[in-house]
Amino acid sequence: MASLKEVRNRIVSVNSTQQITKAMKMVAAAKLRRAQDNIMQMRPYAQKLGDMLTTVSSSSESAVDSPLKTVRPVEKVLIVVVTSDRGLCGAFNTNIVKATLLLIESKYAAQAARGNVEIFAIGKKGAESLAKRGFVVNKTYMDLFGRLNFVAVKQAAEEIMKAFSDGRYDAVDLVYNEFKNVATQIIHTDRYLPIATEDKTTRTKTAEVNYIFEPTEEEILAELIPKSLKIQLYRAVLESNASEQGARMTAMDKATENAQELLKELKLVYNRTRQAAITTEILEIVGGAEALKN
Repeated sequence: MASLKEVRNRIVSVNSTQQITKAMKMVAAAKLRRAQDNIMQMRPYAQKLGDMLTTVSSSSESAVDSPLKTVRPVEKVLIVVVTSDRGLCGAFNTNIVKATLLLIESKYAAQAARGNVEIFAIGKKGAESLAKRGFVVNKTYMDLFGRLNFVAVKQAAEEIMKAFSDGRYDAVDLVYNEFKNVATQIIHTDRYLPIATEDKTTRTKTAEVNYIFEPTEEEILAELIPKSLKIQLYRAVLESNASEQGARMTAMDKATENAQELLKELKLVYNRTRQAAITTEILEIVGGAEALKN
């Protein structure tokens, strides 16, 4: 049985840990509120812009050419993985890494066998995990979430688009967590490049929209395509940020509950140990007194 001092030290240690987890939960809750507001404002805009780009690109009579629409045989692949820079958020990062590995195994196994799958990591945890598994991490954006804004994400999107336009990659996929609620995150594995277009033969009449282009269709699409891709990546990062805070809040809440349960057990052990020590002392005193009588 542990000594009283050891048990007291453990109680103090667990109590300190519980205070830390409580504080981290409160911080995560405050950050989550701001992250939720940001993503709720971004979702309708990003969705409408993406739908507009897909519809206009598909209905284009002038077949506007863009290197970002070029479909090539897939030889080299870039996977954009959005994780967090810090841990203590449950299985948030682990699930993204698992989804990335599953995507590679199911869709790009042949390219991976030839060493033609590379990782573009937004967040330190994903970069570290995938690098340990032998994947080439050609770029890592760390400390992005501490100063999260469109300008920072725009730079990452421009690098990805340039690499695809230059022919360094034939396909770019995006893996991230979509925020649903505090306890639930939905993993998405979306195609990022080349941009998706609707098949005219399968589109319904109700889906067709007549647009009046001003100044010209070519100029508008030349501006719309890069902007839509930047917004798409920015939305993914915002979704991941909200999901991270929700996951951290849930993890810290669970850690606080576990610490409370552990404190109860340690206090029972402490009381039993103290009672055993008192009983032993009494027996020693009684034994000593009897020995003196004899």
